[in-house]
Amino acid sequence: MSSRAGNAVEPSRLRPPDVLRVAGAGLRARPLRAVLSALGIAVGIAAMVAVVGISASSRGQVNQQLDALGTNLLTVAPGTTLRGEAATLPPSSVGMVARIGPVTSVSATGAVPDAAVYRTDRIDPGQTNGLAVLTARPDLLATVGGTVAAGRWLDDALGAYPAVVLGSTAAERLGVARTDGSVAVWLGGERFTVVGVLDPVPLAPELDSAALIGWPVASSLLGFDGSPTVIYERSAESQVDAVRAVLPATVNPENPEEVTVSRPSDALAAQAAADETLTTLLLALGGVALLVGGIGVANTMVIAVLERRSEIGLRRALGATRAHVRRQFLGESVLLAALGGVGGALLGAAVTAAFATSRGWPLALPAWVLAG
Repeated sequence: MSSRAGNAVEPSRLRPPDVLRVAGAGLRARPLRAVLSALGIAVGIAAMVAVVGISASSRGQVNQQLDALGTNLLTVAPGTTLRGEAATLPPSSVGMVARIGPVTSVSATGAVPDAAVYRTDRIDPGQTNGLAVLTARPDLLATVGGTVAAGRWLDDALGAYPAVVLGSTAAERLGVARTDGSVAVWLGGERFTVVGVLDPVPLAPELDSAALIGWPVASSLLGFDGSPTVIYERSAESQVDAVRAVLPATVNPENPEEVTVSRPSDALAAQAAADETLTTLLLALGGVALLVGGIGVANTMVIAVLERRSEIGLRRALGATRAHVRRQFLGESVLLAALGGVGGALLGAAVTAAFATSRGWPLALPAWVLAG
């Protein structure tokens, strides 16, 4: 009895390491098919990782801008009268806003009527390039959080002379890069020397496409009446809502309904929200690509089973069970998906890093994306 038991054949076994070796051998036997199948998974994974990573980096850039520039900037602009006509702000409105207790800084710009800026006086007057001519107070940059890319900003001395500072877009459209006093533009029928070029101003994008001149020279040369077009005001973060409530009546006590108050940082926040919505849509498209890749793997395995019937029969003859065969092909599928997943995650992370670096954004790739 014991002898018969000792001579009994042990049941066939396929341990996890054996499954991996057998599955790997099956993939190595058909490398091109394996690579193409894994590539379908990789493309879907890379698309999803890149979409989430780029969106997160974009939101990180917006948050950095808000942290650097603050969310306590309010702008005041004239609305319309009851008759539907364009309203104006009183010339004394800037000083009136400055007298509000929580206000820490205030400045303004004013549109110069019937004035345009050109590279030379030979340009067709109709070709304005969409550029505006604005007067600016010396404390404007400090209030809006702007910086000078080249040259200098208008101070009390320069504001009385025909000197101009160009916004970043205005300088690009006019083809002006030098700010050493050797370049002049034709502005309002007068030559103004370019003394500075600004960096883009996220919270006041209207300054990017403007030529900014001093308040005094605009009054003396171009007939500016001294009425501000936009007032920029900063106050303590905790007092923004309270200041916003009293600004219309402060600026124009007789007709507060003709005053429009806005918060520029809301536009950046809306941009982040729009990016999030777009991310959801692109994730859905990435999911479709991932589904297509999964179907490709399934199709590959079905074809593999049909083509390898002789191999399956040989393995069955040697003692492999149906469960062993199932594990072999399931192992090959898992390896294909794993190769595609790892490759796609690395590719998506590389695309995100390259795109964020090219745009000067912080790299923000959530760990859950790679893990998922």
